[in-house]
Amino acid sequence: MVEDVRRLGWLGDVVEVNNGYARNYLLPLGLAREATDTNIKSIAKEKAKRGEIRLAERKQIEQACAAVDGAEAVIAAKANEQGHLFGSVSEKEIAENLRAQGFTVANDIVRLSEHIKEVGAHEVKLKFDNDLTAKVNVVVVAEGVEGQTDAPEGDAGGEVESEQTDRDE
Repeated sequence: MVEDVRRLGWLGDVVEVNNGYARNYLLPLGLAREATDTNIKSIAKEKAKRGEIRLAERKQIEQACAAVDGAEAVIAAKANEQGHLFGSVSEKEIAENLRAQGFTVANDIVRLSEHIKEVGAHEVKLKFDNDLTAKVNVVVVAEGVEGQTDAPEGDAGGEVESEQTDRDE
């Protein structure tokens, strides 16, 4: 491999792939070369450098994972009196809340089986790497519902009823 290819190998790795995959994808894009002695020797230095970089990145990821593990994210959302959200809380909102608290969390690290649609506490998994996960507690609270729903709906409903009454007569 001349470049890191996700789920296939790192720079300098010798991997075996189907002929078509190598001929049509890896070789034309310059992601790999044939595993000759000359090619293997030519990328040995770069492989060592990349190994050190990957180790440093892994340490940063481990630190970020340890820091966020057990954290709490409080998110306000519009909900009805029964606690059902009018929308839902997504991975993006959770990640943004954690970033606002100073944690290093990308949107794609947050794993939800489905978006949160209820007020309350929810345990959410963060997957930093295949073997590196953390759990955070997401508390969804209802935004002030009373002041927002009483007056506008009553006015709009009254107008609609008077129009229907006029049409019926």
